[in-house]
Amino acid sequence: MDVVQLLRQYIDCKTTLFREGILDDQFTQLQKLADDSSPSFVVEVVSLFFDDSEKLLKNLTQALEQPVVDFKQVADHAHQFKGSSSSIGAQRVKNVCIAFRTYCIEENLDGCLKCLQQVKHEYALVKNKLENLLRLEQQIVAAGGSIPPVE
Repeated sequence: MDVVQLLRQYIDCKTTLFREGILDDQFTQLQKLADDSSPSFVVEVVSLFFDDSEKLLKNLTQALEQPVVDFKQVADHAHQFKGSSSSIGAQRVKNVCIAFRTYCIEENLDGCLKCLQQVKHEYALVKNKLENLLRLEQQIVAAGGSIPPVE
């Protein structure tokens, strides 16, 4: 595939991520921090987000499976997830985490369980889309092209 096609796919992918509210402007800010001295900055930060998210999802799942749910602990995990997703601009994950914390405060187990499923879904979606976007970036560079500058 030539560079022009890859760039078109990249721009379409990125536009869709923003249009669908999967990412917000924080991701753009993150991209602006990458420079020649740290070209893999975004990949590293996103990889850390993926690692943290996997742990937080595991912790949330285990906490909600307990015979007596510690809603404060669940709220703390949801708060961490909100902060982590917010830092990379994963807007829809962040928004579910906000609702998740509300259900924790209300000690609403059904609400928490629904939010857990929703946050798993939104996380899987953002992970898949970001992996695709970052893979396109790698393919563009490997084909001799360059990533369009962040505005």
